[in-house]
Amino acid sequence: MESAIVSINLFGAVALLLFGLAQVKGGMTRAFGTKLRAGLARSTRSGTRSLCVGFIATVALQSSTATALMVASFVEKDLIVPAMAQIVLLGANVGTAATAWIVALGLGWLSPLLILAGAILLRGRSTARQGTGTALVGIGLMLLSLHLLSGATDPIRQSPALSLFITMLGNAWPVALIFSAVLAILASSSLAIVVLILSLAAGGGIDTGLVIVLVLGANLGGAVPPVLATLRAPASARRVTLGNLIVRAIGVCIALPLAGYGADLLELSPLPHQNFAVDAHLAFNVLVALVAWPLSPYVLSLMSRLLPEEEKNLENSYLDSNDLARPLSALAGASREVMVVGDLVEQMLSQAAEAINRNDSSTLAGIAMLEGRVDRIQHAIKVYISKLGHDGLSAEEHRRSMGIVEYAINLEHIGDIIEKGILPEIAKKIERGLQFSPDGKEEISGLFAVTFDSLRMAQTVFATQNATLARRLVEIKEDVRRLEKQSAQRHLQRLREERPESIQTSSLHLDILRDLKRIHAHIAAVAHPILNQSGLLIESRIRQAN
Repeated sequence: MESAIVSINLFGAVALLLFGLAQVKGGMTRAFGTKLRAGLARSTRSGTRSLCVGFIATVALQSSTATALMVASFVEKDLIVPAMAQIVLLGANVGTAATAWIVALGLGWLSPLLILAGAILLRGRSTARQGTGTALVGIGLMLLSLHLLSGATDPIRQSPALSLFITMLGNAWPVALIFSAVLAILASSSLAIVVLILSLAAGGGIDTGLVIVLVLGANLGGAVPPVLATLRAPASARRVTLGNLIVRAIGVCIALPLAGYGADLLELSPLPHQNFAVDAHLAFNVLVALVAWPLSPYVLSLMSRLLPEEEKNLENSYLDSNDLARPLSALAGASREVMVVGDLVEQMLSQAAEAINRNDSSTLAGIAMLEGRVDRIQHAIKVYISKLGHDGLSAEEHRRSMGIVEYAINLEHIGDIIEKGILPEIAKKIERGLQFSPDGKEEISGLFAVTFDSLRMAQTVFATQNATLARRLVEIKEDVRRLEKQSAQRHLQRLREERPESIQTSSLHLDILRDLKRIHAHIAAVAHPILNQSGLLIESRIRQAN
């Protein structure tokens, strides 16, 4: 019975630590995610800045895995030079080690204050305040978990079984390394495992050499989740995460035979014995960063050989580089490719409508995957058109090239609205088991049906450049504006009648209506250049005074 209680206390404390980490990551992403992503994309022009931005992003997010995935995504979209990406991840590894070192400073007394401050900020209305509040609560919970871990591991440290297990690991360092690495993979966090090692070693019952080996294992395991998360990503993204894993693995292989000497150095140092785990963690990552930094070009070259670029980065791509010397052929290929993007967006809409009607979350993951393809293809179209050059193009060819790019951008915006707007609302509806009122469901289904028709018409307008169809598409946009307004008014009337379904789904209903209206605005944009060229588009809808 006593062992069960000890196990519950230990696992509960670890769960609280992981939950706190997730809260910090989610809060900082919500409050400063856009700035962090923009900073990562902008501040990677030199090795020093790349190292620093990786460090800062990871300290803010409390997750080197999150930083690694962001960097891999940016490399995939050509927002970060691949040579700098590896240096960013070196900074990220130092950042997570510095976080562990700060956490071990014994600031547990700050936990209630941070949770209180976070709870106050959560009452604010701005996203930044709420995100910061969530992050502060997460940090407070992390500090609280350290206190709970210390209490939970006290009986364990006195356990003969643990003593025997530690003795076994101490006599088999490779086994200890693998054991710690597996724990880090399962937790998706090297920081959490290092903190756990810190708690277990606090009483001095674990040999310093074994502490270093367990820390090395946590570092090795912490580099695996990003690799697993990018298995289906393009080669450019996989090179980043696999390169980081290889660098850490080489560092671990070199450091493992030297762990005994490292233990002697730590024992001779004035550093407190109970913090040796975080000291070793920080020292290892700093040394790896210093050694691997100048070698990053060679790492990139090795990754390029291990993961060569696919022959066709996009399946069935119509973007043929051989056509760039023939503008008409190149524009025809780009036009066909942007039509593929339109088909993908239609699939996203279809899956979203199905998920709403059936209250089934099984299609939501597919929406996110489709949005990733939309992003990649529209980016490839923009790059392809930019390579075409405009000096040798006729006025009509130049107009057509700009129309292709604008249509691709609008379709990508529609994909973003579906993934970042409609999809979270659907997930919330399914998670809470909510149902729209019959009238509300009919209104939303009707607006989805109009959206499908409009998107298909937009595809036809883009392909044919027909001015009559373009005018009809803009008229439908105005019809949708009226439909959205009428549906919102009827919904408010149902609220006044205190219908339970309408009260429960009020924000969901109105948000989905708003998002569908925004989608129609992007759909109708394909008609504007055609109408403008035909002289059928006025610059402003504001009635002019006589």
